[in-house]
Amino acid sequence: MGKQGRVRVPDLHEMKRSRRKIAMLTAYDATMAGILDSAGVDVLLVGDSLGMVVMGEDTTIGVTLDMMVHHCRAVARGASRALLVADLPFLTYHTSAAEAIRNAGRLMQEGRAAAVKVEGGAPCAGIVRALTEAGIPVMGHLGLLPQHVHQLGGFRAVGKSRDEAEQVLAGAQAVEEAGAFAVVLESVPAELARRVTGAVSIPTIGIGAGPHCDGQVLVSYDAFGLYQGFVPRFVKRYAELGSAMAVAARNYIDEVRGGTFPEAEHSIGAAGAHGVLAK
Repeated sequence: MGKQGRVRVPDLHEMKRSRRKIAMLTAYDATMAGILDSAGVDVLLVGDSLGMVVMGEDTTIGVTLDMMVHHCRAVARGASRALLVADLPFLTYHTSAAEAIRNAGRLMQEGRAAAVKVEGGAPCAGIVRALTEAGIPVMGHLGLLPQHVHQLGGFRAVGKSRDEAEQVLAGAQAVEEAGAFAVVLESVPAELARRVTGAVSIPTIGIGAGPHCDGQVLVSYDAFGLYQGFVPRFVKRYAELGSAMAVAARNYIDEVRGGTFPEAEHSIGAAGAHGVLAK
């Protein structure tokens, strides 16, 4: 890895070459980032998924650039090792290269991101090229594009038809040629993900795309059982933290109402009686 173990873009390329799988998770605050970073995750994604799992929205479309800068800066404070990637939200990179560069620059200068992620294949290649030529590392995103959910007709798998599969493959090659350093493949058939992974030299990061990608990413709130809304079938629950928190909250409520919390010996007055505050 890079200096002091920090993961850099070239490290991901080396991981693909050496066939070492890349582990990526989302984070939205400093506390979660610190926990995941200390566990050894390679990449932390400040995803616009925060619109759904943090803000309670039905889609990611309502997430603004200001929201992303706010959460990215918090994550940057908590992470010291993982590569920090931030989503450029809906309509912040679509109208012009100049606007895309300006908005991505905010995520890097104010949010302290090391790279940005954009959704789209061949039509997005020009923006990817402009960003990379400006010195901004770019991760692509193909397959299911959450920012295009209304155009797609909902959250659905992409690439089952021949035409869709060829568009995904061509899109991956286009963003690689434009300078992207990696690409997320979301909700595509496993065999298509295998084809794309073999056809490009940059790492592929799968989410609902089978086991053949160079790495995997999950929304942390899904993986750890924090999100109580719809969870895709491909998600594996590694913990049920939401249920554990609910049990803890009920225990707290019961103790407050029953008068057993706080215990007298743990109160400030009791500490003073033992001489802590009497000095």
